[in-house]
Amino acid sequence: MFARLRSDVQCILDRDPAARSTWEVVTCYPGLHAIWLHRPAHWCWRHGLPWLGRFISHFARWMTGIEIHPGARIGERVFFDHAMGVVVGETAEIGDGCTIYQGVTLGGTSLYKGAKRHPTLGRDVVVSAGAKVLGGFEVGDGAKIGSNAVVIKPVPPGATAVGIPARIIPSKAGQSADVTEPQAARPFTAYGITQEDDPLSQAMRGLIDNASSQEHQIALLWQAIEKLSANPQAPAKDCVPCDAAREEQFQADKLNELVGK
Repeated sequence: MFARLRSDVQCILDRDPAARSTWEVVTCYPGLHAIWLHRPAHWCWRHGLPWLGRFISHFARWMTGIEIHPGARIGERVFFDHAMGVVVGETAEIGDGCTIYQGVTLGGTSLYKGAKRHPTLGRDVVVSAGAKVLGGFEVGDGAKIGSNAVVIKPVPPGATAVGIPARIIPSKAGQSADVTEPQAARPFTAYGITQEDDPLSQAMRGLIDNASSQEHQIALLWQAIEKLSANPQAPAKDCVPCDAAREEQFQADKLNELVGK
């Protein structure tokens, strides 16, 4: 038990540069208090004491501003950073090493009792401020949810979801939000910040580049026509500019993948 408590504190020291000491973390971090109060609430929920579990979770909400249903399952080294206004539903599952910021909702879209209504977060997932993850699907290990994203479909491992509704930026090899590995190999990214652009902006940039390329090719075509008009006897191959595009280059499939459904 004490090893787990030390792990709870250490994960905050590892991920929050504002944390100066163990004493400060233990006494001044509501996210840690919410985790510690959730454990007895969850024990009561699983052992036939649902009212007591709900009462403890209600007290924790009043104390910390973080609402975690006693039925939710939370792994080890989970860090609720700031976390005011976080709501975690009854059938939600949060994997080891996850980081959840303020204003996040792990909510359900179904009204059927006993069904899996809330999301399952894999290991080392980062859910950034204001994000809403709604539904009984999985968010893969090492995935990142951008600020204010509304996620309504599964997120693959290592991918990043941004936008409303969320669109998926595919992961690259070796990239993850994992903070249990050496920092040089897999650095932790606060608030799920990614070096990639929003997929819609990438698609728009692709369309702009394609339009520019078309303008250039049209200009080359007119240059070739001008040469042929000036000298009809010249070989056609001598009139074709060296940078003329002889094959189709527009990547429609890639742009469609960025835009999503």
